Amino acid sequence: MTPTPTATQAPDRSPTTAAPAHPYAGSGLLILRLVLGLTMAAHGSQKLFGWFGGGGISGTGKFFTASGYPAGNTMAVVAGLSETLGGLGLAAGLLTPLAAAAIVGTMINAIAVKGTGSFFAPAGIEYELLLTAAAAALALTGPGRFALDRFLPVLRDHRPAFGALAVVLGVVLAGAVLLARS
Repeated sequence: MTPTPTATQAPDRSPTTAAPAHPYAGSGLLILRLVLGLTMAAHGSQKLFGWFGGGGISGTGKFFTASGYPAGNTMAVVAGLSETLGGLGLAAGLLTPLAAAAIVGTMINAIAVKGTGSFFAPAGIEYELLLTAAAAALALTGPGRFALDRFLPVLRDHRPAFGALAVVLGVVLAGAVLLARS
């Protein structure tokens, strides 16, 4: 039985009083953040620096131009920074909602470029869709207990509204970029 607050005590309605999380939830979210974040950071470094067999800004810029985006090199930098910084942010659990939004927006554009001709790899969108869903899920659930966000007062107690707003921001910005595509 839960004790009733006395006249001098206010009931505790903080988000941390909800049902306790599974004891290994933090570890599971850490694994998801590390794998997704480092994968995306590696993709971004392909675009920015040509690492891991990537095209660098010049090669990626040509791809963006051929895909109908204006200012291909600028788009390569934007995509590369979004993937690299978003990925590193997810891996560290730092500014998780915004890091996830960067990944969501970039992956929506990747899905649009690939088209919907097929679902399964190598020509399909299954990989990009999985990355998008994982990033959105992290934005909504929060980074877990092993994250740098725990040291930021605004993000210490995860609020699902922040995650939802971040996902909406990622979708809206992705849509704006897609509108610029010819």
